[in-house]
Amino acid sequence: QVQLVESGGGLVQAGGSLRLSCAASGNIFSINTMGWYRQAPGKQRELVATSPSGGMSNYADSVKGRFTMSRDNAKNTVYLQMNSLKPEDTAVYYCYAFSVLSGNTYWGQGTQVTVSS
Repeated sequence: QVQLVESGGGLVQAGGSLRLSCAASGNIFSINTMGWYRQAPGKQRELVATSPSGGMSNYADSVKGRFTMSRDNAKNTVYLQMNSLKPEDTAVYYCYAFSVLSGNTYWGQGTQVTVSS
């Protein structure tokens, strides 16, 4: 079993910054890929960033140049640094972890990010 706990969401003005954190616990050795999705009201869930173990991070076109994902393997934690935030970034952000070995995907509880204009 893997548990993911997210933090760092909040309310910011356009142009501001936030850093989201996602800490994994449990059977963390089964985790390969970690990343972030987001879902705005009335819209489908969108992949924001993903980072395979030992690989490079990939980003959605809508956030390239503004968001940066990092991964601290020693702390079993991933981060999403969000700069130059726009109102359209407003969404619930979900951390995920995927295990190739088990075929399971684990999800954080979600953290609300609201960007005001």
